[in-house]
Amino acid sequence: MLAGAAALGLAAGAPAAAYAEEAAPQPVPTYRAAEGASAVEGKPSTADAPLLEAGHTYADTLAPGERVYRLVLEQDRSDVYVSAVVRPGAGAKVGYSDGIEVEVMTTAGRSCPGGTGRAAFGYDAVPLSAAGVRRGAEDDDCAPAGVYYAKVTRTAAKGSDQSPWPLELRVQREPGTGAGGPTAAPGAWPSGTPSLPGTEPVPRTGGTGFNDARALTAGVWRDELRPGQTRYYRVPLDWGQQLGVGAELAAARMTKEYGSASNGLTVALYSPYRALVSDESGSYDGKQAGVTLEKTPPVAYENRFSGDRDVQAVRIAGWYYVSVTMGGKVAEFTQDAASVPLTLRTDVIGSPGKAPAYREDLAAGGFGVGAADRAAARDGLTAPEASEAAANRSAMRLVAGTGFGTGTLLLLVLGGWVLLARRGRGSRGATAG
Repeated sequence: MLAGAAALGLAAGAPAAAYAEEAAPQPVPTYRAAEGASAVEGKPSTADAPLLEAGHTYADTLAPGERVYRLVLEQDRSDVYVSAVVRPGAGAKVGYSDGIEVEVMTTAGRSCPGGTGRAAFGYDAVPLSAAGVRRGAEDDDCAPAGVYYAKVTRTAAKGSDQSPWPLELRVQREPGTGAGGPTAAPGAWPSGTPSLPGTEPVPRTGGTGFNDARALTAGVWRDELRPGQTRYYRVPLDWGQQLGVGAELAAARMTKEYGSASNGLTVALYSPYRALVSDESGSYDGKQAGVTLEKTPPVAYENRFSGDRDVQAVRIAGWYYVSVTMGGKVAEFTQDAASVPLTLRTDVIGSPGKAPAYREDLAAGGFGVGAADRAAARDGLTAPEASEAAANRSAMRLVAGTGFGTGTLLLLVLGGWVLLARRGRGSRGATAG
């Protein structure tokens, strides 16, 4: 972790040569698994496949091959998303042909139209996510109520790591809309490279994965990365809004005069149901690198009817996730234990629009953008921190409503807020690991 003087120099944009010495290097933080995930064991075939229910998160392991799970769905025009995140071990060998696939299919073995999601590795063994979907509003084989299956497949080349990896499964349900809703793909929309802000950066430490991603609003943010490390952030994106994202790596401490990594910096954007929206990589030679994603389409229900997968994924309001990875190959020509300044620029374009006429509360499925989400983004909270803050606010309301034991409860609540504030300061200063 950087000393105080180094942190001040980093925040001011000081060159790498001016960094203060760091303490002994710590391991790169590992992916934070979802709290309360239920253990489950997928089967190699549909026989005896375990049941997955909407609104729940599950933990399994996945070796190269297939795991099958069972879903019981209603004919209520709802869309159901099954996401799978695999977490390779540190230093695991992967190749460009390695990856995962999530397929939702009928009991007859037919894949639901548009229901298969895929993701592939690059050079680095980083957490990888893909999502499958059952589109219940469509007039096809997957609209009726009944049993469906979600098949998660991991591919690995002969020379790649073959060991089982932790697997995180999440099932989310988007309620159906009323009659007369959109049924056609949108027309033209303002695309292209975003004009990103150039204000002074504010320190924000990214999380290790989807479960502890650091919340951001539009702005400029400062963090740090080490070779092979991925940081996660989340931005609330409402109906009609677009997101622009860019990331920059500053100079590193060089151990070789010449060196370069073709995938030295990678930026990826994921949907609220953890499907990849877009990603981009750039080379890094230890001096400077930058990657900017094209603006997303405006968030719109009708995007799901598009033939463009990048448009399809921007189909629902909610938290959109940004991951930033420094390639592990960078360690070959830099001090791999030394952190490199990362600047992340985000822009939310447009004002919140009107939501479609859903039959049920969208928030129940983990979607939508509410006042609590906007507050978490403004304060830079992770989901666990936001939950803790909400619990403290509830306790304060209880104190105000009952007047019983006020002194004791107030001290406990204030103590919780102090602890949360300290965590926040720590996350916004020098990064750990």
